[in-house]
Amino acid sequence: MALSLPLPKPQQQQQQTTSTTTTDGEIQEIDIFHQFDVVSDSSDHHYLVNNIDYDNDSSSKKTKDGGGDSLTNISSGVYKKIMQEWKILEKHLPDSIYVRAHENRIDLLRAVIIGVAGTPYHDGLYFFDIAFPPDYPARPPLVYYRSFGLRINPNLYANGRVCLSLLNTWPGRKSEKWNSSESTVLQVLVSIQALVLNEKPYYNEPGNGVLPGRAIWEKKSNAYSENVFLLSCKTMLFLLRRPPKNFEGFVASHFREKASVILSACNAYINGQTRVGYYRNDGSCSSGNSSTVDVSDKFKGLMGQLYPELLLGFKRNGASLGNFVEPSVQPVEMKTRSFKGKAVIQSKKSGFARTVFAKLKRVLGLKKMNKSGKSGVKKKGF
Repeated sequence: MALSLPLPKPQQQQQQTTSTTTTDGEIQEIDIFHQFDVVSDSSDHHYLVNNIDYDNDSSSKKTKDGGGDSLTNISSGVYKKIMQEWKILEKHLPDSIYVRAHENRIDLLRAVIIGVAGTPYHDGLYFFDIAFPPDYPARPPLVYYRSFGLRINPNLYANGRVCLSLLNTWPGRKSEKWNSSESTVLQVLVSIQALVLNEKPYYNEPGNGVLPGRAIWEKKSNAYSENVFLLSCKTMLFLLRRPPKNFEGFVASHFREKASVILSACNAYINGQTRVGYYRNDGSCSSGNSSTVDVSDKFKGLMGQLYPELLLGFKRNGASLGNFVEPSVQPVEMKTRSFKGKAVIQSKKSGFARTVFAKLKRVLGLKKMNKSGKSGVKKKGF
């Protein structure tokens, strides 16, 4: 007799509500977003939209039916294994990872990982579309990162490719690669969170940090983390504008709750209160360094431009941000050098304008003002 494994029923309304009483005696409804749930709408899933061929992970017409009988026959080993994966995810997901399965396409999953504190990914949301091959678990699942065209990590490409030994998309020791008898989707998600979205992603790139010169490598690592945080903030704006299906309420709620922390972190980084990635939710700095740290002028300038967009995006999303205003980026003083016994300080803010005016003067034939106040225009032809 064939073993029947019925599908869990999808929630009619994923984001359920519960009631609680405030200190004023008012009843307030709180949204509940389950960490694992089964939904019906998979229309924007990467592996459905692009009809991925499991044999070469490229666009094809081969998987419109969800991989054939192995994924629809409840007596098949593949079907049973996927149901086992669902149960593992439902019971053992960490607090910072949420997953949605699809009732009509059991081969598809969508997961979101919340960036961990102490990394340049903190408080961000990172979405991954997952597909089980028709011979699962003989082969690992396919995983696609929803990047919005941004590369935020050496292992996460702008085209969505995820490089990880466990997925057999990156070289590694046998013990690090997919094991059909032991490996699980939960293991994949936790590995991405811990090994990919880590404190110093610069060192994920092979060769970085191998040669001597710790100070140089750390400087490059800090610069990379600055760029990662900028791209993470841009990803936040993309998600607010186009949240993935079945996660619309979750995205809105998350950024309403975290908006003040994210903006406070932006200000702390711009002002050099702590290195990028080390801002804590309680306002402290996990780097343990109370003195001002060096933050690149490039980061300060780009963050200063992005901050107003974040502020506006969070406000439109319903965040209460009355105390937050656009930061005023002060002229950045460069290193002091000695010139004939006097200290000369160069301001980077005016350097570009000074260079442009100097070129214009040369083109127009102008000289500096002389002591008498005359412009010193060159006379031509006389």
